[in-house]
Amino acid sequence: MTNTDRIKQSLAKRYKRERRFQWYGRAAVFAGFAFLVVLMLDIFTKAYPAFFIHYVKLDVAYTAEALDLEEGATEFDNANFRGATRDAIYALFPEVSKRKDKRDLAKLFSSEAEFQVRNRLLNNPSLFGSTTSVWVLLDDDVDSYLQSGSKTARLNETQLAHVQTLQDAGRIERRFNTVFFSTGDSREPEIAGVLGATMGSIFTVTVCLLVAFPIGVLAAVYLEEFAPQNRWVDLIEININNLAAVPSIVFGLLGLAVFINFFGMPRSAPVVGGLVLALMTLPTIIISSRSAIKAVPPSIREAALGVGASKMQTVFQHVVPLAMPGILTGTIIGMAQALGETAPLLMIGMVAFIVDIPQGFTDSATVLPIQIYLWADSPERTFVAKTSAAIVVLLAFLVCMNALAVFLRKKFEKNW
Repeated sequence: MTNTDRIKQSLAKRYKRERRFQWYGRAAVFAGFAFLVVLMLDIFTKAYPAFFIHYVKLDVAYTAEALDLEEGATEFDNANFRGATRDAIYALFPEVSKRKDKRDLAKLFSSEAEFQVRNRLLNNPSLFGSTTSVWVLLDDDVDSYLQSGSKTARLNETQLAHVQTLQDAGRIERRFNTVFFSTGDSREPEIAGVLGATMGSIFTVTVCLLVAFPIGVLAAVYLEEFAPQNRWVDLIEININNLAAVPSIVFGLLGLAVFINFFGMPRSAPVVGGLVLALMTLPTIIISSRSAIKAVPPSIREAALGVGASKMQTVFQHVVPLAMPGILTGTIIGMAQALGETAPLLMIGMVAFIVDIPQGFTDSATVLPIQIYLWADSPERTFVAKTSAAIVVLLAFLVCMNALAVFLRKKFEKNW
């Protein structure tokens, strides 16, 4: 065999290995993408029923007799809306007379029905004295049955027959579930929503951003542009890099000890959650900001100093603005990481059951990841769909934040 043949044989083996490696890479990418598609399909398939809900039409008598009010009454604070709602339910099935059968019939309707009947009259007092149609929510078991078509052990044959009768009468409608996006948490699955957790996440991330961004950027600027090169600065840099790898629950323990036990700040408040997440996010922002500042060409600094600019002017009028795309990108990625954190917030009490929508940074609140955790632990079947729907909402937040990071990088990016 000649040297030429040996070279050709060696090249053939090398090309074969390269092609094999490329196929391994393609297979790895395809496998990762396939797992992601399966995960997303599973989440969206389970979440789909939660975005729709069934209403039933009741003919409610807003009369003084039905509401147990005196004739000519103008105030409805003491009105018996529960009784009026029950009368409207029983009027749909006049043949139901036994007490047990009436209880089973009433269980088909949500406990929120009487409040929907009440709100309809309070929002339109002119309805008093008349009988009008009010669309109210069905119970979560009935809604689950109508969504899937499969029977549930919590509905007996008589109740299923009542549901079928209401369907045949055209009294049941399937609508987009606005309740899910306009209410807070609840023990009743049909009226549980993500607005409370969403507002808690917004308040918490806002506090995190207001604290972590200026401190992180200023620390990065100082370490990269002004700090002397000595052992103390090296120690600080090592500790910053190590803090980026510390488990997030450690920051929760720190927040519990410092902000709550020492400073006496309120538990389960967004301001405390934001401070804890700011501590966790600071190393990420500092490291990414330093990388962005370091990426600015030295010629920019030399040109500014050459025309008489001071060190401070050079850094804050030339270097930092040019590094801002990378700084903002790292900051938004850090905020996205903070938005998805659960462990540190569990330690400061944000796992509490919160019904009211938080109105400020010191109100008791929870966040979307913890809301998902709470619903995933609930035994009711309907909460399975609610959990997946809340995951979809959280993913939408993360996608928006990452899209913003890409937009800012493209907008402010400079080619050198």
